[in-house]
Amino acid sequence: MHVAIIMDGNGRWARQRGLPRTAGHVEGVKAVRAAVRSAVHAGVQTLTLYAFSSANWGRPEAEVDALMRLVRRYLITERARCIEQSIRINVIGRRDRLSGPFLRTINRSERLTAAGSRMHLRIVVDYSSHYSIMRAAWRADRSSKLTPKGFYRLLQQVDHSALPAGAVDLLIRTGGERRLSDFMLWEVAHAELYFTDSLWPDFDEQCFQCALDDYAGRQRRFGRLATEQR
Repeated sequence: MHVAIIMDGNGRWARQRGLPRTAGHVEGVKAVRAAVRSAVHAGVQTLTLYAFSSANWGRPEAEVDALMRLVRRYLITERARCIEQSIRINVIGRRDRLSGPFLRTINRSERLTAAGSRMHLRIVVDYSSHYSIMRAAWRADRSSKLTPKGFYRLLQQVDHSALPAGAVDLLIRTGGERRLSDFMLWEVAHAELYFTDSLWPDFDEQCFQCALDDYAGRQRRFGRLATEQR
């Protein structure tokens, strides 16, 4: 099972408490740890977390710097736990605009956790689905017939995906918004969508289980009739 989460609401969580937006991002990291624990406990094979979109570069410089520091610190502090629990870390997205120290942290975290087989944890940084699809299309060989599977392999190359993650089964978005925000548009084509008003820092293990329970009660037909399912 592949679960992807658009982690939205850190800033609003902080504003409701009269705190700076960065305080919401700090609390959001705690929610990331809770989501990883919940996913491992539930037997999720791949967990993809949308940490920083390409559009987020347009935010105030101080907030961008804080977000980058938090993601980098998470990669450093969670390595040992991921190794212990056999979780493989992979950072998805563009890398040409990330700093040298951040890139070194990514490479080291991916290398040290490469043997993890219990769960594939994908942290999405500087990502735009439009950009990835465009770059994959540019790489396509026009002289041969391109299959959906072949195009997906090109997407994985563009996004620095270490392993084939496969299509998303369940997409969760917190924070009350009802949109995809340029996130994995190819991979969520047949995903079940789950929207919650819970702001990301409040999204705990119980909230994660509610999303999984909701998913378990749905019938996925992929365009076929229910009687055609096997």
